[in-house]
Amino acid sequence: MVHALSAVTRRTRSLLPALLLLGTSQLAAQANDTRPTLAVLYFTNSALVDFDSYAPLSKGMAEMLINEIAQNSGVRVVERDRLQPVLEEQNLQNSDRVDKETAVKLGKTLGARHMLMGSFVIDPNRNLRIDVRAVNTETSAIEYVKTVSGKADQLLQLVIDLGQQINAGLKLPALKTASATIPAAKNPNQFKALMAMSQALEAEDKDDMEGAATLYRTAVALAPEYQPLQTKVAMLNRDE
Repeated sequence: MVHALSAVTRRTRSLLPALLLLGTSQLAAQANDTRPTLAVLYFTNSALVDFDSYAPLSKGMAEMLINEIAQNSGVRVVERDRLQPVLEEQNLQNSDRVDKETAVKLGKTLGARHMLMGSFVIDPNRNLRIDVRAVNTETSAIEYVKTVSGKADQLLQLVIDLGQQINAGLKLPALKTASATIPAAKNPNQFKALMAMSQALEAEDKDDMEGAATLYRTAVALAPEYQPLQTKVAMLNRDE
């Protein structure tokens, strides 16, 4: 299963130009979808301690926010699987290299009207601050800025709060149900689980599918209430 997944990943990257052409045709097909579209770029790591240890959260936080916002059926969110090849093609995997103008270009490539970009800070006392700004790709204006802060061990609750405030701040369609993340946000092991998930994303992008599978299963064992982890593990089990 691991070798098969790794081979698929390599083939996908070798076919990147064709995939980008397909993405263009998909954008045309989505022309009749009037829902606002968002994409979330990787977060800049500004940790004040254990910088390298927290580096995987750059991708992990983006994935968490994607999962949170995507619960609103009134919006369309660009999945990470579509974002990552575009970033690789343009050598922009490092979030420090993405400025407002680059975000606008990426947004137009991805068919996203709103590009979310941000950073996070963790201090020696495990206080966590997440800063996000939204760029409108039609006007190139920064249309919304938000900061949430709390303890790192409450990361999922911070993501829930951030998702709700972004939804309101960008005047997106109203949320119809409570966040499905709430049960996982009460889990005391959530931060360990989310670190494992973030490390798994890094492993996937390095074609280390065996390592990614192990990390995803570790994460779901720590936080079985977090549905995105259950989905990942179910996909791995299906492909075995």
